[in-house]
Amino acid sequence: CTPAEMTWKAGVDVAVFGGTKNGLMGAEAVIFFNPEQAASFEYRRKRGGHLFSKHRYLSAQMAAYLRGDLWRTLAQAANDKMARLADGLRASNRISFAQGIAPAANMLFADMPRGLHKRLKGEGAVYHLYSGPLEGSDNDAPLTCRLVTDWSLPDAQIDRFVQLALK
Repeated sequence: CTPAEMTWKAGVDVAVFGGTKNGLMGAEAVIFFNPEQAASFEYRRKRGGHLFSKHRYLSAQMAAYLRGDLWRTLAQAANDKMARLADGLRASNRISFAQGIAPAANMLFADMPRGLHKRLKGEGAVYHLYSGPLEGSDNDAPLTCRLVTDWSLPDAQIDRFVQLALK
Protein backbone atom coordinates (compact mmCIF):
# COMPACT_ATOMS: atom_id res chain seq x y z
CA CYS A 1 0.00 0.00 0.00
CA THR A 2 1.46 3.35 -1.00
CA PRO A 3 1.23 6.58 1.02
CA ALA A 4 -1.18 7.91 -1.62
CA GLU A 5 -3.42 4.84 -1.28
CA MET A 6 -3.46 5.26 2.51
CA THR A 7 -4.33 8.96 2.38
CA TRP A 8 -5.91 11.06 -0.34
CA LYS A 9 -6.93 8.12 -2.56
CA ALA A 10 -8.80 6.69 0.44
CA GLY A 11 -10.58 10.00 1.01
CA VAL A 12 -8.37 11.39 3.78
CA ASP A 13 -8.43 15.19 3.93
CA VAL A 14 -5.57 15.80 6.39
CA ALA A 15 -2.65 13.67 7.56
CA VAL A 16 0.04 14.22 10.15
CA PHE A 17 3.49 13.04 9.18
CA GLY A 18 5.14 12.52 12.51
CA GLY A 19 8.81 12.95 13.11
CA THR A 20 9.00 13.13 16.89
CA LYS A 21 8.70 9.38 17.42
CA ASN A 22 11.30 8.72 14.76
CA GLY A 23 14.17 10.90 15.92
CA LEU A 24 13.12 14.50 15.31
CA MET A 25 12.86 17.02 18.12
CA GLY A 26 9.32 18.40 18.29
CA ALA A 27 8.70 18.37 14.54
CA GLU A 28 5.57 17.12 12.81
CA ALA A 29 4.22 17.97 9.36
CA VAL A 30 0.51 18.49 8.74
CA ILE A 31 -0.41 17.68 5.14
CA PHE A 32 -3.66 19.00 3.67
CA PHE A 33 -5.00 17.25 0.59
CA ASN A 34 -7.83 19.76 0.39
CA PRO A 35 -6.40 23.30 0.13
CA GLU A 36 -9.66 24.86 1.33
CA GLN A 37 -9.24 23.17 4.69
CA ALA A 38 -5.71 24.49 5.01
CA ALA A 39 -6.89 28.10 4.95
CA SER A 40 -7.82 28.23 8.64
CA PHE A 41 -4.96 26.06 9.85
CA GLU A 42 -2.55 28.90 10.61
CA TYR A 43 -5.15 30.46 12.90
CA ARG A 44 -5.95 27.13 14.59
CA ARG A 45 -2.26 26.34 15.06
CA LYS A 46 -1.64 29.73 16.67
CA ARG A 47 -4.81 29.48 18.78
CA GLY A 48 -3.82 25.99 19.98
CA GLY A 49 -0.43 27.19 21.20
CA HIS A 50 1.56 25.36 18.55
CA LEU A 51 3.24 28.35 16.96
CA PHE A 52 6.67 28.67 18.50
CA SER A 53 9.08 31.53 18.19
CA LYS A 54 11.96 30.44 15.95
CA HIS A 55 9.87 27.50 14.75
CA ARG A 56 11.89 27.44 11.56
CA TYR A 57 14.75 25.80 13.46
CA LEU A 58 12.52 22.90 14.43
CA SER A 59 11.01 22.78 10.95
CA ALA A 60 14.44 22.58 9.31
CA GLN A 61 14.72 19.03 10.62
CA MET A 62 11.87 17.98 8.34
CA ALA A 63 13.82 18.89 5.19
CA ALA A 64 16.70 16.62 6.20
CA TYR A 65 14.28 13.95 7.40
CA LEU A 66 12.62 13.72 3.99
CA ARG A 67 15.81 13.99 1.95
CA GLY A 68 17.13 10.64 0.75
CA ASP A 69 14.38 8.72 2.56
CA LEU A 70 16.03 9.20 5.96
CA TRP A 71 12.59 8.79 7.57
CA ARG A 72 12.24 5.33 6.03
CA THR A 73 15.76 4.36 7.02
CA LEU A 74 15.15 5.33 10.66
CA ALA A 75 11.75 3.61 10.75
CA GLN A 76 13.20 0.43 9.24
CA ALA A 77 16.01 0.46 11.80
CA ALA A 78 13.43 0.71 14.62
CA ASN A 79 11.43 -2.16 13.10
CA ASP A 80 14.58 -4.27 12.76
CA LYS A 81 15.40 -3.65 16.43
CA MET A 82 11.94 -4.92 17.39
CA ALA A 83 12.36 -7.99 15.19
CA ARG A 84 15.60 -8.75 17.05
CA LEU A 85 13.83 -8.35 20.40
CA ALA A 86 10.82 -10.46 19.37
CA ASP A 87 13.05 -13.21 17.97
CA GLY A 88 14.92 -13.38 21.27
CA LEU A 89 11.76 -13.43 23.40
CA ARG A 90 10.22 -16.24 21.32
CA ALA A 91 12.67 -18.63 23.03
CA SER A 92 10.73 -18.28 26.30
CA ASN A 93 7.68 -20.40 27.04
CA ARG A 94 6.63 -17.83 29.68
CA ILE A 95 6.27 -14.97 27.21
CA SER A 96 3.55 -14.72 24.60
CA PHE A 97 2.75 -11.97 22.17
CA ALA A 98 -0.63 -10.35 22.71
CA GLN A 99 -3.05 -11.27 19.93
CA GLY A 100 -0.66 -14.14 19.17
CA ILE A 101 1.21 -12.26 16.49
CA ALA A 102 4.76 -11.10 16.07
CA PRO A 103 5.23 -7.39 15.52
CA ALA A 104 5.42 -5.88 12.05
CA ALA A 105 6.59 -2.52 13.41
CA ASN A 106 8.58 -1.21 16.36
CA MET A 107 6.01 -1.98 19.04
CA LEU A 108 5.12 -5.26 20.73
CA PHE A 109 2.48 -6.11 23.30
CA ALA A 110 3.66 -9.10 25.31
CA ASP A 111 2.18 -11.12 28.15
CA MET A 112 4.64 -12.12 30.87
CA PRO A 113 4.25 -13.35 34.44
CA ARG A 114 4.29 -10.66 37.13
CA GLY A 115 7.42 -12.19 38.67
CA LEU A 116 9.30 -11.76 35.40
CA HIS A 117 8.22 -8.13 35.18
CA LYS A 118 9.45 -7.59 38.73
CA ARG A 119 12.83 -9.03 37.85
CA LEU A 120 13.17 -7.08 34.60
CA LYS A 121 12.21 -3.80 36.23
CA GLY A 122 14.46 -4.59 39.19
CA GLU A 123 17.34 -4.86 36.73
CA GLY A 124 16.50 -1.44 35.28
CA ALA A 125 14.27 -2.26 32.30
CA VAL A 126 11.93 0.60 31.42
CA TYR A 127 8.62 -0.16 29.72
CA HIS A 128 4.89 0.30 30.31
CA LEU A 129 2.56 -2.24 31.95
CA TYR A 130 -0.96 -2.29 30.57
CA SER A 131 -2.84 -4.84 32.63
CA GLY A 132 -2.55 -4.74 36.36
CA PRO A 133 -0.05 -3.44 38.86
CA LEU A 134 3.49 -4.68 39.28
CA GLU A 135 2.79 -5.08 42.98
CA GLY A 136 0.96 -8.24 43.93
CA SER A 137 1.55 -11.63 45.47
CA ASP A 138 0.62 -13.79 42.46
CA ASN A 139 3.93 -13.81 40.58
CA ASP A 140 2.51 -16.18 37.95
CA ALA A 141 -0.30 -13.80 36.97
CA PRO A 142 0.20 -12.67 33.36
CA LEU A 143 0.53 -8.94 32.80
CA THR A 144 0.55 -7.30 29.40
CA CYS A 145 3.28 -4.81 28.62
CA ARG A 146 4.14 -2.57 25.71
CA LEU A 147 7.69 -2.80 24.42
CA VAL A 148 8.94 -0.16 21.97
CA THR A 149 12.23 0.10 20.11
CA ASP A 150 13.69 3.06 18.28
CA TRP A 151 16.33 3.44 15.61
CA SER A 152 19.05 4.33 18.11
CA LEU A 153 18.56 1.46 20.57
CA PRO A 154 21.88 -0.40 20.93
CA ASP A 155 21.76 -4.11 20.13
CA ALA A 156 23.53 -4.74 23.44
CA GLN A 157 20.50 -3.37 25.34
CA ILE A 158 18.16 -5.61 23.38
CA ASP A 159 20.37 -8.62 24.02
CA ARG A 160 20.57 -7.77 27.73
CA PHE A 161 16.78 -7.52 28.00
CA VAL A 162 16.38 -10.88 26.25
CA GLN A 163 19.04 -12.44 28.47
CA LEU A 164 17.24 -11.23 31.61
CA ALA A 165 13.86 -12.37 30.27
CA LEU A 166 15.13 -15.87 29.54
CA LYS A 167 16.73 -16.41 32.98
